[in-house]
Amino acid sequence: MDFWISLAEALWDTWTPVVLIVFVLTRILARTAPRPVERYQLRAGGTLLLGHIIALTISVAQQAHGYEGKIAEVTSYAFEALAVMSIAFTAVFRTLLPRVGINVPRILIDLLTAIGVIFVFIAVGRRAGFSVAGLITTSAVLTAVIGFSLQDTLGNMMGGLSVQLDKSISVGDWVTVNGVHGRVIEMRWRYTALEARNWDTVIVPNGVLVKSQVVIMGKRQGMPPMQRRHIDFYIDFRSAPTLVQSSVLGALRNDPVPNMAKEPLPQVLFMGVKDSYAHYQARYWLDDLGVDDPTDSAVRTRIWFALRRAGIPMSIPASHVFLTPDTPERGQRKADREMVQRLRALAKVDLFDNLTEQQQRTLADQLQFTPFATGEAVTREGDHDDGLFMIVEGEAAVRIGTGHDQREVAQLGAGQFFGEMSLMTGEARTATVVAATDLVCYRMSKAAFHAILQEAPAIADQVAEVLATRRSELFAARGEAETDGKSRMETAKRDLASRIRGFFGLDAAR
Repeated sequence: MDFWISLAEALWDTWTPVVLIVFVLTRILARTAPRPVERYQLRAGGTLLLGHIIALTISVAQQAHGYEGKIAEVTSYAFEALAVMSIAFTAVFRTLLPRVGINVPRILIDLLTAIGVIFVFIAVGRRAGFSVAGLITTSAVLTAVIGFSLQDTLGNMMGGLSVQLDKSISVGDWVTVNGVHGRVIEMRWRYTALEARNWDTVIVPNGVLVKSQVVIMGKRQGMPPMQRRHIDFYIDFRSAPTLVQSSVLGALRNDPVPNMAKEPLPQVLFMGVKDSYAHYQARYWLDDLGVDDPTDSAVRTRIWFALRRAGIPMSIPASHVFLTPDTPERGQRKADREMVQRLRALAKVDLFDNLTEQQQRTLADQLQFTPFATGEAVTREGDHDDGLFMIVEGEAAVRIGTGHDQREVAQLGAGQFFGEMSLMTGEARTATVVAATDLVCYRMSKAAFHAILQEAPAIADQVAEVLATRRSELFAARGEAETDGKSRMETAKRDLASRIRGFFGLDAAR
């Protein structure tokens, strides 16, 4: 009975029940910790606590039978000190601090544990009655030899400590180190483990990690992890870039594929024209870096179907040699087709109704083919440009005003023209004309029409009459017609004819 009483007193004297209660509470808290606590950390504290109880029991038993129990008592003290340190570090660093959002790097916890073990070793040495300082002094040479032989290992340890302390890399980051891509799954004293997409685990020594350039993929301050991906595709160079871009963008933006971020929006860029194809690149943002290839494949599939729906043929990088007999007959056929198209455009401009067939052909031969992409300005308000534009394909928007005050006043389509006053009188543009769609035009310059007027100066009066009639109709539409409309018409005609002759230098020629 005396033995059990002595054992109970010894347990209370060493605060063993308190330590046991704290251990049980730590295990309960560990089950609901924000980050999982490894079992070996809890098992270590329990094992040390059990060792303390066993050693203390042996010490009490030895004393009860009249034996010296110093060794068992010191051992019990050492086990208890290590158990208290292990349980305390687990409770503070693994369960309590993560609950308030403080995650201490694992390597720092290991460093504090090592320092704690050293202090426990010193305390146990004093309790046992030997000089720890003398032991440290005696082993200084041995320590130097060991440190020299383990310098690479020590370098890895210090590298791991510095990386975790500055928090430049964290567990879960996707990184590229020396051409190796992977997600950081563990950071230890000696190495950092990367998990590649092909299920390989790559061990990178921390010394290499510190000395190398490390790319943290998809990481931007204040933004969720995302990475921009590039998908190249090739199109027949004869397809309009705006049509290609609008077709692919519509497919990607309206129905994003899985794992494609909605913001920023996907882009389709025209990268250039090569030997036999046009190079395009689709760019999108990947919000799950672990599924890059499957998402790229889904985007390529979406692009393929979008192009097929739009009737746009894809191409591949290749070189072709086209051998076409360049005969006079072939050249004449091409010239005839082009002339027919130009004459059709001229026939829709009432300014030139009074020209002879030969004069119209002469004028058509000097027209300039001028295509515009959607959004391009054909003319700008206030500019001095002497060209008249005839729309063959597409639509254009007529806008007046500048900056925020600009507003649209009309839409022009195929068969219509604009810029006649600038061509005939040289006055500044009164409106801005912008291509609302891809626009195909013919442009007539002052020089082209000047030759016609030099040959037949009377055409200036005919053109002036058409312009005056159009202006009168515009005044009537605005409700500005006057009772003396006929005399006003004649005055406007004479004024316009004079301005046309002066602009083209016909009076001087006489």
